[in-house]
Amino acid sequence: MTDIDPTPPPEDVEEVRTRWHDDADTFDRVYDVVLGITEPTSHAEIAEIADCSPNAAKKHVERLAEMGIARADRSGRPVRYERNDGYLEWQEASRLAEELTVEEIVDRVERLEERRGEFEDRFGATDPTAVSVFDLDDHDAIHERMEAVGEWQSIDRDVRLYELARRLIQNDGHLLPA
Repeated sequence: MTDIDPTPPPEDVEEVRTRWHDDADTFDRVYDVVLGITEPTSHAEIAEIADCSPNAAKKHVERLAEMGIARADRSGRPVRYERNDGYLEWQEASRLAEELTVEEIVDRVERLEERRGEFEDRFGATDPTAVSVFDLDDHDAIHERMEAVGEWQSIDRDVRLYELARRLIQNDGHLLPA
């Protein structure tokens, strides 16, 4: 068996980055960077990653914040931005609402709730965050429990997304009835 290095060669990274720079305008690059950041980041750092001027990055990230795609923390200087995970959830729920019927959603949620019930019975808890994964001595057991808790958390997220999608379908694309 050969070893696989998870880090691609620098020349491959540079090729992808060049293609990205050539194929995407500044707004699209800032958008891509904002969707990829997981912690509050200044517009100057976003500009560096998006390969644009700080002024252009600030203009575009402010627009993304106005659109609800990013959040701006204005409590300090410089202002820091991060992606709005609620936007991504709404986007995913909208996709589900376009692809599925209410009946299909209800069926999937029923199956997910059965699986969630299995986790609740297995761990004697109703919330995956209440399950400690490090109170075991065996590395394999810890790993297995971490995978189970991760799957349980994914189920909870999926149930929320399907519920959101159901509401979008039932309310003609709106979360709340008109």
